[in-house]
Amino acid sequence: MGTTAELTRLTAHELSDLLRRREVSAVEVTEAYLERIQAVDGQVKAFLTVTADQARKAAQEADRRFATEPAESLPPLLGVPGALKDNMCTIGIKTTCGSKILHNFIPPYDATVVEKTKAAGAPILGKCNMDEFAMGSSTENSGFFPTANPYDLERVPGGSSGGSAAAVAADEAAWALGSDTGGSIRQPAAFCGLVGLKPTYGAVSRYGLVAFASSLDQIGPLTKDVTDAALVMNLIAGKDERDATSVDRPHPDYTSFLGREIKGLRVGIPKEYFVEGLDTEVREKVMAAIGALANLGAELVEVSLPHTEYALATYYLIAPAECSSNLARYDGVRYGHRSTTAPDSVTMFKKTRQEGFGPEVKRRIMLGTYALSAGYYDAYYLKAQKVRTLFRRDFEEAFKQCDVIASSTTPTVAFKRGEKVDNPLAMYLSDAFTIPAPLAALPALSVPCAYSAEGLPIGLQLQGRHFDEGTLFQVAYALEQALGLKRRHPEIPTGSGKEVR
Repeated sequence: MGTTAELTRLTAHELSDLLRRREVSAVEVTEAYLERIQAVDGQVKAFLTVTADQARKAAQEADRRFATEPAESLPPLLGVPGALKDNMCTIGIKTTCGSKILHNFIPPYDATVVEKTKAAGAPILGKCNMDEFAMGSSTENSGFFPTANPYDLERVPGGSSGGSAAAVAADEAAWALGSDTGGSIRQPAAFCGLVGLKPTYGAVSRYGLVAFASSLDQIGPLTKDVTDAALVMNLIAGKDERDATSVDRPHPDYTSFLGREIKGLRVGIPKEYFVEGLDTEVREKVMAAIGALANLGAELVEVSLPHTEYALATYYLIAPAECSSNLARYDGVRYGHRSTTAPDSVTMFKKTRQEGFGPEVKRRIMLGTYALSAGYYDAYYLKAQKVRTLFRRDFEEAFKQCDVIASSTTPTVAFKRGEKVDNPLAMYLSDAFTIPAPLAALPALSVPCAYSAEGLPIGLQLQGRHFDEGTLFQVAYALEQALGLKRRHPEIPTGSGKEVR
């Protein structure tokens, strides 16, 4: 091993093996990724901030630990570089949430997942681009610039964790963290040929995650294969006293589920997910992958989730309502952008928000404020919360018949940039299959299952019972091994990247 391309194409666990055998140093690995970012990120635009100096220092410390500490005591991701979505607070490093209203915000503390990443000795390469405040499905809603899909630079990487997904797919990071409110990890994972997990609500601390919709947001991994996703989940899962919604329960070693046979497991096929609007090629490839699970001995069972048709409407009442409340704090008084042209404080509040927020964020704030307003709260927000209970009951009934639920992650492959930007409803429909799991607080995972005729990735989604991420990893790993799908490394023109010092 040795060249930049050879090192950056490896999975996180492959890099970890090399580091532990002292065949390569953490400094060499980190420099390889920084070189890769410099070479291609001008095309991909995955990063908002590259933290080269901090990454180098973390790599040097990792090498010191490899040289002085027993191998069995070292964290699995020691020396393996990762990246963060830019809505996770990082002390001393800009955290913008992809918004101009936070373009100069530097947090005074680290998010819990950032603390855990640093404690594990994984160099952090930087902060990744995203749809503003995690509101979007394409990363076109970033307040700074859109991110490209490494498999086709004219297409979107998905959203809102599009920067994190693009960074891993373009081999600019070994792994990354994203956040998922209505599909923002799983949809970009599907579009970029990655494994993406939205954990059960409460399995991972949200402390230091800038809030969009507090009852839905969850942090999770974006990785090159299932083993890496299990390793990252081991790193970030667990109770946090600073997050009242994190659940105090033991978390297993998720890698222990990898390699277990799935013979006898029941895989539910939800009839409501295989409907008009699902691309024919996507349907065929996903059904072929589900057939591979049957060949491994899994039992296929048709299930029904009858309230699926109300998922989008329910989500787009609850999430904007919580967004309206959470984003009220951005007023130009305490931190972030402040309008300099206002003659008085009331006008300053208005102009700050007018100048700082983009169109999609404004749209959702207005939707949410309307749904919470006097005379409409019961008709809209309260009713949506009642329907949310029906989703949970749907899944409870389905899981009496099956152990996991399998479907396509997205209705189509990655779409062209600009194709849906002027049609919010069409954009929202790209999350039709990913929204139900957050509404029911369930874990859900997207795993690559095929490539389209155009060479674009297709993802298969697995949804599981509360806190049963282990079964999702078990089934996803079995599918990954059965398909033997060789990961394609996108050909990206080099020499036009950003300067990394």
